[in-house]
Amino acid sequence: MVLTDDQRALQETARRFARERLLPDYQKREKLGVLDRSLLRQMGELGLMGVDLPEEYGGLGQDGVTAGLIAEELAYGDFNVSAVPVGISLNAAILIRHAQPEVIEEWVPRMIRGEAVVAICLTEPRGGSDASNLQLRARREGDHYVINGEKTSITFADRADAYLIFARTGTPEQGAHGVSAFFIPYEATKGISRTKFDDVGSHIIGRGSVFFDDVEVPASHMLGEAGKGFTQVMQGFDYSRALIGLQCCGAAQASLDEAWAYSKEREAFGRPIGQFQGVTFPLSEGESHIAAIRQLCYHALALRDAGHPHTSEAAMCKWMGPRYAFDVIHQCLLTFGHYGWSKDLPHQQRMRDVMGLEIGDGTAGVMKLIIARQRIGRVAVQY
Repeated sequence: MVLTDDQRALQETARRFARERLLPDYQKREKLGVLDRSLLRQMGELGLMGVDLPEEYGGLGQDGVTAGLIAEELAYGDFNVSAVPVGISLNAAILIRHAQPEVIEEWVPRMIRGEAVVAICLTEPRGGSDASNLQLRARREGDHYVINGEKTSITFADRADAYLIFARTGTPEQGAHGVSAFFIPYEATKGISRTKFDDVGSHIIGRGSVFFDDVEVPASHMLGEAGKGFTQVMQGFDYSRALIGLQCCGAAQASLDEAWAYSKEREAFGRPIGQFQGVTFPLSEGESHIAAIRQLCYHALALRDAGHPHTSEAAMCKWMGPRYAFDVIHQCLLTFGHYGWSKDLPHQQRMRDVMGLEIGDGTAGVMKLIIARQRIGRVAVQY
């Protein structure tokens, strides 16, 4: 992949920030369990947030490949912090396409500056990717909607400044065609409560439930057309899935680089362990897997930038990225031997962090189902 001068400059900026500001305190931030808003503002000042968004809102108007370069570099330093610009690339683009001008003009610049975090709310206790099971209701009353129900397993649940939610405005029999999308600011809206789960990883971005109790939302805050929110808004997920794959590549590459360096320093039987094929071959396989997934991700983004279909490729990125990144990081941990089993090193944290995306934003099973549908159509989902 040949990069432009602008892409190389942004990549270098992200790389320097990741290694100098993010990587040294990656484990410290997990112990604190707090999303450092000052880091987000710094990223905004450096132009690392919303690079793919229009300049009129504060973005750089770059393409998806450029956003991928930044996602990968930031994830090298902190997998969780890199989730914020990825979320902005998804959520701000949804607002620009489907929200009213007053919502776009207030919120998109704030997101790009690193001043606002928006959580997307799809999953419910009864189901996530299955839109036909959504129970959260939005009832029209005059010039507003009244929303009741629960969303769960929501990233940024207890620290978001606003929510992009999917609610049923039609009948259950309509399935996805009876679901609408809404944008709901948190501070200015009554009736929202939220919790935080005690998760295995990704502590700083959090995950939890959001409850809506007679929440009144102006009709102007509906995104897209009534009853078409799910089908319209979900189109952006092909893009974010490729970015997620690159996040996983960045985290795995950090562990690989550390393992290679250790293999030159650590000695056994009178020589560096890097001279043993039993040490270097697994790392070489890891490099190969991550390089292949990286290229697939950038291929998916290039297809997207060119306006070509990329649903299958994005689904491949989404299931392969977390799965193989976990395996590669696990091997890096083993390379460090008994030292790797200590929480003093970041490999165990990276494993836990990337593992979350084997579930979140669409499980591996759902991704494979998407690929199968693209190949043989709806026959792939007959039961």
